[in-house]
Amino acid sequence: MNSLTAPLREHHKHCDELFVSAEAAVVDRDWTTAQSLLIDYMAAMEAHFRTEEETLFPAFEAATGMTMGPTRMMRHEHAQMRELFGQMSMALAERDAENFASAAETLLVFMQQHNMKEENILYPMCDRGLDAQSSALGPILRERLDAACPTTC
Repeated sequence: MNSLTAPLREHHKHCDELFVSAEAAVVDRDWTTAQSLLIDYMAAMEAHFRTEEETLFPAFEAATGMTMGPTRMMRHEHAQMRELFGQMSMALAERDAENFASAAETLLVFMQQHNMKEENILYPMCDRGLDAQSSALGPILRERLDAACPTTC
């Protein structure tokens, strides 16, 4: 798929892989690896959120005039996921696999729903609404994702 939002779609998959690896390390009670993987995962997710919130969403809102719609909801959901990251970090610091698993399960369901909305609704809207800016904006999205987490992205 060659679209403006292709780097973000690809990045969703990368973040999912990091998440699964962190969960597996907690299940194995490999706390050191779990900590490292969770840090990588949260850095990748934060890079993803910032790329959307600081680059894609403002461009979409400026092009369409739509500021109270899907981008507002995605920002709200990002905040909710950040709270779950905090719960997972706290559980990991306490070596509490049960609380980690609980927060991770909630996050997984939330993330799946969030990504489906982005990939099936918002990203296609962005691809259409920002088509004229795609050649300039696409490399910026990729660069932001790569620069923010060079070791994991």
